[in-house]
Amino acid sequence: MKRGGLRTADRRPTGRPRKPRSVVVIGGGISGLASAALLARDGHAVHLLEQQGVLGGRAGRWEAEGFRFDTGPSWYLMPEVIDHWFRLMGTSAAAELDLVLLDPGYRTFFEGEDRPVDVPWGRERVGELFDALDPGSGTALARYLDEAEDAYRLATERFLYDDFSSLRGLASRDVLRRLPQLGALLTQTLDQRVARRFRDLRERQLLGYPAVFLGTTPFRAPALYQLMSHLDLSQGVLYPRGGFAALVDAMERLARQAGVDVRLGARAQRIVTGEAPGGARVEGVVWTDDDGREHRLGADVVVGAADLHHLETELLPAPLRSHREEAWSRRDPGPSAVLACLGVRGPLPELAHHNLFFTRDWRDNFGRVAAGLRLPDPTSLYVSRASATDPGVAPAGDESLFVLVPAPAKPEWGRGGVGGNGAPTVEAVADAAIRQVSEWAGVPDLARRVVVRRTIGPEDFAVDVNAWRGGALGLAHTLRQSAVLRPGNASRTVSGLLYAGASVRPGIGVPMCLISAELVLKRVRGDRKPGRVGVDETVAFAPAAPRTRASRAVEVPWPT
Repeated sequence: MKRGGLRTADRRPTGRPRKPRSVVVIGGGISGLASAALLARDGHAVHLLEQQGVLGGRAGRWEAEGFRFDTGPSWYLMPEVIDHWFRLMGTSAAAELDLVLLDPGYRTFFEGEDRPVDVPWGRERVGELFDALDPGSGTALARYLDEAEDAYRLATERFLYDDFSSLRGLASRDVLRRLPQLGALLTQTLDQRVARRFRDLRERQLLGYPAVFLGTTPFRAPALYQLMSHLDLSQGVLYPRGGFAALVDAMERLARQAGVDVRLGARAQRIVTGEAPGGARVEGVVWTDDDGREHRLGADVVVGAADLHHLETELLPAPLRSHREEAWSRRDPGPSAVLACLGVRGPLPELAHHNLFFTRDWRDNFGRVAAGLRLPDPTSLYVSRASATDPGVAPAGDESLFVLVPAPAKPEWGRGGVGGNGAPTVEAVADAAIRQVSEWAGVPDLARRVVVRRTIGPEDFAVDVNAWRGGALGLAHTLRQSAVLRPGNASRTVSGLLYAGASVRPGIGVPMCLISAELVLKRVRGDRKPGRVGVDETVAFAPAAPRTRASRAVEVPWPT
């Protein structure tokens, strides 16, 4: 597919700043890359510091013996948000990525059920599925998805692109006339809202599981997040060929083209500050290279795109921290995870591209994760079989599996390893997950067919991406950690210090991290208005629709 279809110079974001500034971005994950690229395209001199040897942060990658794996995000949702970032960079998602629409979107395995359920793309077909699971529930689903779409539109237009530095967005007529509706969405949990409308446990799990994408559970997420069902059931699930590594590569390419100075193996040691009227201001960043040599970069603006707890507790002195340690003790880090990258010999038609495994008592399952207890056996988990759609991620005839098991945010569980050499707790969780997938999906020889194996544990998140308490995603989207109640995008004590990423507004996930980068851009410009940054449409632009590719696992002979 053609890359970079629109020349970068052809179209720029509107509202250019008056004075170029020197910017240092700490962290080369999605939010750091996105922030650096937007600011460089806006005319600033931008240096990007990434402690690892590759960009992407949580959107990592690993390859061995011809098997390739995304080790982070794998669900491509909110495509218009991702495309908007590419438009701000003068191109489009369609020009930079080879996007495939998955149909079925995903396959679900339910404890105690003989057969899995394929969730198709499109509201009408999903309604037919619900009617098949529980006659008459398709009508309730139609109403639910109407509400989800309305909530999503309200969120994208009024909340997500607002750093809440003023209350103008909250005082809009559109928001005020929805106050009764918003009150209900904020005082109910997602589980309560779903359970009142749907009797079938399978349907309740299908509508409640997206809370996990938000680092929380349906029993703690506000009902407002029913909007997530609009994304996977109405909009559909896309896949960028080459995985999310292809997205990171495209973003890096555009960042470098815009002039970003990317420095890998660069670990930020401290944010340098000086006195300013009423407080302090940033002056630069001290960092060390892989050889331990110390360097300093001067800066008018520093963007902390790493974990917020790490930035404030490790890189700033205590008097300059916006969030005191006692405040962190009251916060929810969200779950961690045990990940397993598995190279499997031979085909696995029993699995679709995305696969969800749900235990019957998932309230207990989620409760154990939140409380830091031992996981139940079986446990709810997720399996990606990207090779169902993308043959390039595995040798011909073989499969690449990525298994994610939500786990407590406990770094003491240890790190993963290659070939079963990780910490005992991590490897035991991975072994149990492989057994469960083998039994539920009807692949009795799965364990014997694994020829490549790497695990990742909670301590890996703590060490590799400085994640607070080893969280896999970021601060959980509970009511007290969403929207205006989530940590902000600017330091309250240091002028010129801005924040982006999953720890701050608007929240968790690739689209949210891209929006946080846009909020940083607006801050640097002095733009406090809610809403997206405009794009100067000087070039005709018509995004190509993603191609539809069904998983190879549409017709499956299930064992009796």
